Amino acid sequence: MKRPHYNPRRRSAVPPPAVGQGATRRQRRSAVETLRSHARLHAQVMLSSLGRLYRGPLSSFMTTAVVAIALALPSGLLALLDNLQRLGTAWDGGVSISLFTKQTVGAAQADRLSGDLADWPSIAEVRVIHRDQALAEFRELSGFGDALEALDENPLPNVLVVRPVQTGSPDQDVETLLDELRRLPEVELAQLDLEWLQRLDALMETGRRGILAVGALLALAVLLIVGNTIRLEIQNRRDEIEISKLIGGTDAFIRRPFLYSGLWYGLLGALLAWVLVNLGFWLLDAPARRLAGLYDSAFLLGSLSWSGVGLLLLAGVGLGLAGAWVAVARHLADIEPR
Repeated sequence: MKRPHYNPRRRSAVPPPAVGQGATRRQRRSAVETLRSHARLHAQVMLSSLGRLYRGPLSSFMTTAVVAIALALPSGLLALLDNLQRLGTAWDGGVSISLFTKQTVGAAQADRLSGDLADWPSIAEVRVIHRDQALAEFRELSGFGDALEALDENPLPNVLVVRPVQTGSPDQDVETLLDELRRLPEVELAQLDLEWLQRLDALMETGRRGILAVGALLALAVLLIVGNTIRLEIQNRRDEIEISKLIGGTDAFIRRPFLYSGLWYGLLGALLAWVLVNLGFWLLDAPARRLAGLYDSAFLLGSLSWSGVGLLLLAGVGLGLAGAWVAVARHLADIEPR
């Protein structure tokens, strides 16, 4: 039987720890100390790499600025497309069809047609704009009031503005309703007011793919820029690398500061790109507000979202690390002690 172990703090007899439990605790402490040691080492190398960039401010700023411009261009264009998409989504809720009646259709007949169309299950609302009302609005807004006085009769037709019911497949339903309205005998012309928006969506999709292609080329440019910068740094520290290999320095130990340099180039370039994008949208904000005011819209131009900023930072860090890794893997193996 094991003797009870006396703990003076608890003033009670407790059994001594088993041999296996003590070994497990020592292993855990050893693992924790190892992790702390690695963390301290990585923190020292990270700060020393940042210090090297600080001691060469001109070359570091030039590399960071080039990386920032390469990241800011596609990011800003994608953010601008997102604003256009948001504007199109806001207008898409007001899809309407304008029915221009024949000249022989009077106001009373247009009102009866409006009542009939309001009973259609696919139509949510019908609004009539009589020809006299349309002429008065045109005279007031166009500035051609004196010229309109010379006309013998009102050339404008009655117009019915139809708002369809929105369902699960709006494009198909609106096209079907548009074909039915075009076949009405009183209708001279039926026009979907948001056809231009569909064309705009197609143009934006084309532009988005073009921006992604340009972004891929600029990402390759970032890899080359960071890789070339790290290559020059490796050549400048060639003697230091040879000495490190002579005294037993591993490839991982020698590679680590260059990888952190690439990380800093990518991170600082992404932060500067964020500043450039915000600056560009700040310059566009006032003209965009004036343009929205001309259309009685409260639309506000938005910059990168927080998710977009996160993706920009991740892209910068990833490209910086990738460029540094490629340069180190290519040139570090060529340096051997003589």
